[in-house]
Amino acid sequence: MEYFDLALSYEWEYDVDFINLTERILQQAGISTFIIKSHNISEVTEQVRFKKLSFGFYMDRASDVDSAFEPLAQLLTKAKTTIFNPYDKVQHAIDKASMHLKFISEGLNVPYSIIIASHSEKSEIYISVSELALLGRPFIIKPCNTTGGGIGVVTGAESLKEVLNERMKNENDKYLIQQKIYPEVIDGRRAWFRCFWAFGKPIACWWDDQTHIYDMMTPEESKALKLNRLNTLTRKIANITHLDFFSTEMVLTTKKKIIVIDYVNDQCDMRFKSAHIDGVPDDIIIQIINNLRNMILKFKRKSTTKRIRII
Repeated sequence: MEYFDLALSYEWEYDVDFINLTERILQQAGISTFIIKSHNISEVTEQVRFKKLSFGFYMDRASDVDSAFEPLAQLLTKAKTTIFNPYDKVQHAIDKASMHLKFISEGLNVPYSIIIASHSEKSEIYISVSELALLGRPFIIKPCNTTGGGIGVVTGAESLKEVLNERMKNENDKYLIQQKIYPEVIDGRRAWFRCFWAFGKPIACWWDDQTHIYDMMTPEESKALKLNRLNTLTRKIANITHLDFFSTEMVLTTKKKIIVIDYVNDQCDMRFKSAHIDGVPDDIIIQIINNLRNMILKFKRKSTTKRIRII
């Protein structure tokens, strides 16, 4: 049987740079890698099925959008391959309604929200005038399980009619109607943040929700504005979700309160800022890959030590 430490699958053309750099950094550390794309997914699936090929770890950036990758995901799960992120954990973590309630119970600050059942489950809904008043205007409408890139999100809703219209578009999805949060403005910059949890470590950076532009956060900024709280909260979310790699959005309000806005994104956009104006700063992507490398090396050392003790 042929063995590789890490398999990486992807289908998005803009993942190429991220995958290539991941391979380069990991291979320099002695970690073997194997790339899976649409052109070889059938062959790889069969080789795994008949135990001709195996992997220690698997990063899946494809099966959520291409069903051709699902059989491999199932096989590797049964084979107890370490998967970043575990599929059973992902399904719970990306459900905004579930996370909203869980975050509240764990003491995280979240926007006032109303959870609405899917149209297929309950065609008629009732929202009181007092509930709508607490939301304020405009408010946010979000599908609970349609994730990534703001798909299906309405940021400036004004009426209940808009809610009813939106829930008809995704009849099987629950919805959050959410209070609109306004950030503090610091030196002309909106205090909105994208925080990554990357293989055991938090990484916080500035992220403008209107322009989608990232900026690095300096240690001086973090200390002066007491933004180390972002890392603490990101770690707490990681402990709640048990995911290895995700991003979340947080806002510093005018009352100096940090509110978690967009709870968990399990498929992070890893386009480089050097190539795309709204990409992730290159240094942050390198940090993320280095964290992945270190986690795999740690697992390998533990495995080697365990084998030596058994012998």
